[in-house]
Amino acid sequence: MALDIVIMAAGKGTRMKSRLPKVLHKLAGRPLLHHVLDSAAALGEARTIVITGHGADEVEQSIAGRGAICVRQMPQLGTGHAVQQVVPQLHDEDGITLILNGDVPLIEAATMRALVEACAGNRLALLTIVLDDATGYGRILRSGDAQGGRVLGIVEHKDATPRQREIREVYTGMMAAPTGLLKRWVMALDNQNAQGEYYLTDIVEMAVTQDVTVVATHAHNETEVLGVNSPLQLADLERRLQRRRAEALMEAGVRLADPGRFDLRGTLQAGQDVEIDVGCVFEGQVTLGDEARIGAHCVIRDAVIEAGAVIHPFTHIDGARVGPGALVGPYARLRPGAELGPEVHIGNFVEVKNSTLAKGAKANHLAYLGDATVGERVNYGAGSITANYDGANKHRTVIGNDVHVGSNCLLVAPVTIGDGGTLGGGSTISRDTPAGQLTVARARQVSLAGWKRPVKAPKKA
Repeated sequence: MALDIVIMAAGKGTRMKSRLPKVLHKLAGRPLLHHVLDSAAALGEARTIVITGHGADEVEQSIAGRGAICVRQMPQLGTGHAVQQVVPQLHDEDGITLILNGDVPLIEAATMRALVEACAGNRLALLTIVLDDATGYGRILRSGDAQGGRVLGIVEHKDATPRQREIREVYTGMMAAPTGLLKRWVMALDNQNAQGEYYLTDIVEMAVTQDVTVVATHAHNETEVLGVNSPLQLADLERRLQRRRAEALMEAGVRLADPGRFDLRGTLQAGQDVEIDVGCVFEGQVTLGDEARIGAHCVIRDAVIEAGAVIHPFTHIDGARVGPGALVGPYARLRPGAELGPEVHIGNFVEVKNSTLAKGAKANHLAYLGDATVGERVNYGAGSITANYDGANKHRTVIGNDVHVGSNCLLVAPVTIGDGGTLGGGSTISRDTPAGQLTVARARQVSLAGWKRPVKAPKKA
C-alpha cells in the first residue's frame, strides 16, 4: 500500500520573534524540520512532501537533496488549506497519507509506524496524548465522558467552550488517513470558524458522518509530541532531548559529572570508563576511546580522542585526532588537520592546525604550529611559531626527531630542522638547519653607554 508522508512547514512562527522560518530553528544543532525528515525516513519507501510557505526559499534550500517534494502554501489559510495544496501530489485512491508537523521534531519512527498501522487504509487514525496543561491544543471530543468513548471530533482551543477546555486528551496535529478519503474531505472544507481558516481537524466530523471509523493512537510520551512555538519552548525541548541523550550515555557506562550540563549536537561514541565534566559540547561525529577524560567546558567537534587521553578544561577541538595518552589544554585549540600521536603534550594557549606531532612531542604553552610535521620527542618552546603563510600560499615546516626549539623562535616555512638539532631562544630560522647542531639566528646584543631615555617636553603655560 502506497504511503505518502506530508510534513507541514509553512508557518511563520510569530512567537519566535525571529527572521528565520520557525522550522529552521535548531534543536541539538540541527533544524527542527531535519529531525522530522530523519524520523520519517526510518519508515522506508515513502513519498515525502513538505509544505512550505513563510521563508519558503530558505526552507526548500535547507532540505535540497533529501528527496522531498516541496509544495508551497500561499497564503497560509490554515492546516486544511495546507493539505489542499498537496492533493495533486498524493498517490491514487489506494494508499495512506501520514501527516506530520515540521515544528514537532522529536516524533519517533515507532509512533509514526503505529499511526499508519492503526489507519490500515480504511480508518482515520489520530495521534493523541493526555496533558496536564492542554492550553493551545485541539481537544478530542468523544461519546460519553470516558476517554475510551468513540471519537466524534476535535475542537480547536480558540473555538472550544469552557467545558470543552477542561478536556485533557488533545490532538497532537498528526494523523494517518486513507488517501482517497482524505482528498475528498479536505476539498470539502470551509472556513466558517472564529479564525476564518480551513481546519484539517474538521475532517474528523466528516469521517464520523460518513461512518468511517475514527481511532486514537496514544503517543509514547509527552516529549515526542511537543511543538515549538517560542524560544522558551525550544529551550525546554533542548533540555529534554539533551537529558535523554545524557541518560543513554550513562546507561552505557559514561560518567557525566552533571547530565543537566551536557550538550550533544551530533553523535558521540564512547568507550569504557570515559569521564566527561560539566559544560561540554560535542558536535558532529565524536569518538572517545577507553578511559578518555574530558575536562569542564570543552567544545569538541568531528574529532577522535583515543584511549587514555586527557583533555583539560576550556579546550576547543575541531576536526582533529588526539592519540592515546596525550594531554591537551587547558585553553588549547586543535584545528582541522591536527593529529597528535601517543603521549603528545599540548599545553595552555597552544594552537595546532594541519600538523602532525609524533610520539612524545611537547608544546606546553603559548605557541603556534601550523602546516607542520613534528617528530618524536620534540620540545617546542613557549612563544614559538611557524610562519606558514606568505600571503598567498601555505608552506610546510618539518621538525625532526629529538629537536629542541627554544622560546620565542620564528620558523619561516618552508624549512626543515634536522634531527637532534637545537634552536637558540629568540631565533628567526629561514633556512634548513643541520642535524645535531645548535643553530642561533638573532641580532647581536649591544649595550650603549651614556644613552638616555627620552623625556617629555614641558607643557606650555
